[in-house]
Amino acid sequence: MNRPSPQSYWLATAPAFTGGMAGDPHGQVDVAVIGGGFTGLSAALALRAQGASVAVLEAGRVIGEASGRNGGQCNNGTHQDYGALVASLGRDRAQAYYRAHVDAVDTVERLIADQGIDCSFRRCGRLKLAAKPEHYPKIEKAYALLKAEVDPNVELIPPERIRDEVGSSEFHGGLLQTTSAQLHPGRFGIGLAEAAAAKGARIHENAAVTGLNRSPGGGWTVVAGGGSIEAKQVLVATGGAPIQSPFRWFQRRLVAVGSFIIATEPLDAATIDRLFPKRRNYVTSRVIGNFFRLTPDDRLIFGGRARFAISNAKSDVKSGTILIDAMRRMFPDLAQTRVDHVWGGMVDLTADRLPRAGEHDGLFYAMGYSGHGVQMSVHMGQQMARYMGGDLSANPWVDLAWPAIPGHLGKPWFLPAVGMWYKIQDLLH
Repeated sequence: MNRPSPQSYWLATAPAFTGGMAGDPHGQVDVAVIGGGFTGLSAALALRAQGASVAVLEAGRVIGEASGRNGGQCNNGTHQDYGALVASLGRDRAQAYYRAHVDAVDTVERLIADQGIDCSFRRCGRLKLAAKPEHYPKIEKAYALLKAEVDPNVELIPPERIRDEVGSSEFHGGLLQTTSAQLHPGRFGIGLAEAAAAKGARIHENAAVTGLNRSPGGGWTVVAGGGSIEAKQVLVATGGAPIQSPFRWFQRRLVAVGSFIIATEPLDAATIDRLFPKRRNYVTSRVIGNFFRLTPDDRLIFGGRARFAISNAKSDVKSGTILIDAMRRMFPDLAQTRVDHVWGGMVDLTADRLPRAGEHDGLFYAMGYSGHGVQMSVHMGQQMARYMGGDLSANPWVDLAWPAIPGHLGKPWFLPAVGMWYKIQDLLH
């Protein structure tokens, strides 16, 4: 019997990082970046381009958490329905937030080209699939508003044409955002790390930050691993990774939720042509939905929340079983297809699903990407380098308030109740 690997497919097929620093962190830098995911590595690269000395402090391995455990989709558009954003925030802010996500995909593409990173980047389009017949009129309405106000690069796929896009009887039309992209996040992340190291960023793996103190002469003393670093500025870029005690303020404002993914064996060309002829990014319209795409070597990546739980070895296996069943119901042709990888990761959510970035009590931060981190984390790393240098216009989220989540002290005790509420919404709508 096949036992799927518990390792992320992206991390398993990425090259080793060779540019890390030996020994414990020490010395002085202009900026200490806490977190070696896409945000921190992108920021380090941009800060070095500005002439700042930089140390990146990563608790484990670079891109070992959310940056290397996602679905590999690099999509434009916000998590929220654009019309709902207009209603709650006004048209100007809704347009600015939507366009920030479009800009983020452009930033990823530019960095890949500038640094010569081989990561199979492709503008494949993102297709949001109507999972119920009654979802299609909502998709039609969203399409009309997007096309008229903020995104000319959208297309409506009516129910009678949906089988041209995806070989499943489960769907009833869709919305295609044509400029969305996909990449191999493992190869991209290692390429980003190598580029930052080559430009002079000091990248320390296995250097968890355990202390963060104001220095008497200004700046910060950052205790990490078995050493410490003096820094004029600190950027907290921890993303979905566990946030340690020096950062409780952030922990009360983020909810870390498990996201779970499987990767099949490589599919044959006839199966791909039948099921995924356009090789796009796909997401379903359910509240607790699924996402899927093909890899460069023709495996199907299929993921979703599966269970409202944290990611760990036991939880990943249980969630993998749910995902395998969902994949086979959606695509009966894959009933006998072997699953080679089952893994999980943590997604950091904000209450309104919008990112947060700025400065709190002298600490700079960028996080809370709420499932859109592949593109937005890279973009915000670049933008925060400018923001920390004094360009306040570089941060599109600067005016967003960020209150603590009521009753949330760090451990998300309310996840089972939230999961049940979402399941009820999926049944009712």
